[in-house]
Amino acid sequence: MSNAPVDSGRRRFLTATTAVVGGAGCAFAAVPFIASWNPSAKAKAAGAPVEVDISKLEPGQLIRVDWRGQPVWVVNRTQAALDELKAVEDQLKDPASDEPQQPEFAKNQYRSLKPEILVAVGLCTHLGCSPTYLPDTFGEQVSGVKSGFFCPCHGSKFDMAGRVFQNVPAGLNLVIPPYTFVDDTTILVGVEEGAA
Repeated sequence: MSNAPVDSGRRRFLTATTAVVGGAGCAFAAVPFIASWNPSAKAKAAGAPVEVDISKLEPGQLIRVDWRGQPVWVVNRTQAALDELKAVEDQLKDPASDEPQQPEFAKNQYRSLKPEILVAVGLCTHLGCSPTYLPDTFGEQVSGVKSGFFCPCHGSKFDMAGRVFQNVPAGLNLVIPPYTFVDDTTILVGVEEGAA
């Protein structure tokens, strides 16, 4: 060992330089690690709002779109289907939609923003099967009702507002997703009215 005096200025410089280089190295190593916590582009797309063109949707017709990995039905209800809604209320479990299966804007007789257009998640609330849309033959399931949704797995039945009938396995009405009308022919599923 040398008996030379310690150069404290040089020692401080080397200590500070080592700390700065080490800190920068940690920051560069942390950036990819922290970036890996962000959702992937595929995950972002799965939760993104879905735009639906209803310009060619005929009365009585149903179209399906995927939103968050779930089927969403968009149905152009006929006037006859709308007239049936009031007539079946005494046969329904939750005719006033008191259970929270829809946004506040859809808590009405039609469970929709516009009476003629139903937007609903197409999964049975019993075990998640996909009910069948019966536009003309639902009377075979529920006497006196021309159109509705029937789940063939366990026999759950829903009216044209997605409200569940009594004495079936499903306990809740079909889920109404948040949505809004961009214009008269375009619906944005996944964004609640007023938020778009």
